[in-house]
Amino acid sequence: MARRRSRQAAQPAAATTPPPRGGAYRPLSDRDCDAIVEHALAILADVGLAGAPASARDRLVARGAVERDDGRLTLPRPMVEAAIERSPSRVDLPGFVEDRGLSIGGGTVHIGTGGAAVQTLDAATGAYRPSTLADLWSMMRVVDASPNIHYGLRPLVGRDAPTGRDAPTGRDLDLNTAFACVSATSKPTGVSFTTADNVDAVVGLFDLALGPDGPFSRRPFCMAVAVHVVPPLRFSGEGCDIIEAAVGRGMVVQTCSAGQAGATSPASLAGALAQGLAEILAAVVLIDAIKPGHPAIHAFMPFVSDLRTGAMTGGGGEAAVASAGAAQLLNALGLPNAVSAGITDAKVADTQSGYEKGYTVALAAQAGADMVQLSVGMLGSIMVASPEALVIDDEMCGAILRSVRGIAVTEDALDLAMVESVVTGDGHYLGHPQTLDLMRTEYVYPTIGDRASVADWETAGRPAIWDRARRRVSDILSAGRPGHLPAGAEESIRSAFDILIPARL
Repeated sequence: MARRRSRQAAQPAAATTPPPRGGAYRPLSDRDCDAIVEHALAILADVGLAGAPASARDRLVARGAVERDDGRLTLPRPMVEAAIERSPSRVDLPGFVEDRGLSIGGGTVHIGTGGAAVQTLDAATGAYRPSTLADLWSMMRVVDASPNIHYGLRPLVGRDAPTGRDAPTGRDLDLNTAFACVSATSKPTGVSFTTADNVDAVVGLFDLALGPDGPFSRRPFCMAVAVHVVPPLRFSGEGCDIIEAAVGRGMVVQTCSAGQAGATSPASLAGALAQGLAEILAAVVLIDAIKPGHPAIHAFMPFVSDLRTGAMTGGGGEAAVASAGAAQLLNALGLPNAVSAGITDAKVADTQSGYEKGYTVALAAQAGADMVQLSVGMLGSIMVASPEALVIDDEMCGAILRSVRGIAVTEDALDLAMVESVVTGDGHYLGHPQTLDLMRTEYVYPTIGDRASVADWETAGRPAIWDRARRRVSDILSAGRPGHLPAGAEESIRSAFDILIPARL
C-alpha cells in the first residue's frame, strides 16, 4: 500500500491520443507492390547477404540457407515465406505502467522518437553543444508529458558517458541510457546496445526498476533496437549478436535497415525499396531461426541522398514517398513496421523544419506506418536534438493523427431535424448540443500554435512559437519526476550500477 501511495503522489501521466488506423495513402499500385516484393525475394535467393557472424550463419544454414563460394548466404524463397508466415502480425509493446502499452501492427499509427543525435540545441542561446545524459533524461521526460507521442526511443547519445579506449564495451553508456529512459517515462521505450554483452546488465537494471512488479520478462516495456544489416546486403555481426542476446532475454526486437538511395542502395526509389525490403526480410528469417514467432518490429528506413553531394537528406519529397512505400510494403506482408519521417535538414525550428516535417510525417501516417520514428524533436539531419522542437512537433503530430482518423459519417452527423431546428431558430450552431458534444472528440486545439487575432498577438508582444515551446518545456521539467518507479527502485539501481545522471535534475 505504501508503494501505491508513493506512485499516486507523483505527477499524473498525461493522456495519450489514441492511435488511428492509416492506410488510405498508397503510393504503390498492387502490381508495383508485388513487383518490388518479387525483386526482394530474388535478391535474397540469388545475391544473398555477406558477413554473417558464426552463430547466425550456423542457424541460417540449418534452416535452409545456402552458402555461396564467396561466402554470401542466399535465402531460398520457401525459407523466407515460411519465416514471414511464422512471424507475428501484431506485437504487444507494454508500457512501464499497464495502461500505456501499445499494440503494434495492422496499420495503426503510433508516433515516436528515435535517433542518435550528438548535439543539443540550447534554447536560450541558440548554440549547439555536445549532448549529455541529462539532456537525454530531459528529452524522455518531455516525451512522457507529450500527448501525441506514443513511445520513446533514445533520441540522442549521452556523450559524457565514458566511451572509446577507456570504455570499449560502452557499458556505462548503455546502462545510463537505459536508466534515463526508464526513469523519465512510463511509456514504451527502446534502447540500442554497444555490444551484445551489455544486454544482460540492462535487463538486470530493468528488473530492479520494476521492483515487486518484475521481472522484466513479464513486462518487456523496452525494445532492443538492433541494426542487423549494413547496406548494401551485408549483415552486421554485432547487430546479429545483439538480436540473439535480446531474444534470449525476452526483449521485443526492432530490427533496422537504413540504406541511402544513390549511395548504399539503388538510386531508383523502387530499387532502393526492393533492396531494403530484402534486408528487412533477412532479419525476419534470422529471428525465425533463433526463436520462431518471437515478437519483432521491423524499421524499414529508405533514406535518400542529395545526389549533388551524396549527403543524406531526410526532408525531401522523395524521402516522404519512400517511407510511405516502405510502410505499404511491410503492411502488405503483415509485418509490424516502423519508418522514418520528420527528418528535417533545417538547423532550427523554422519554416523549412515545419514543412519538411509536416509532409514527411503526414504521408507516413496516412500510409499506415505502425510506428513513425525520428519524427519529433530532431533537427539538422537528425544530428541535433531539442526538447523545444519536440513539443512543437508533438502538436504537429496531433493534427496529423487527427487527419488520419478521417471523417465520421453517421446518422447523428447527418441530422436533418437538427438542421431544421437551427435554420428556423437561432440561425447558428454554436450553442447546439451536438456542437458542444463534438468539441473535444471531433476537433483538436493547439497549445503551442497561435490562433489569436493579429491585434491580440501584437498586444501580447508578438510571441514566437519557440518562446511558447520554451515555456512548455520549462513547465514539464519543473514539475519534477513522473514518479512511476516503485519506492526504492532508483536507490537499488544506483547501488547496483554506476549511474552518472544526477539524482535531482
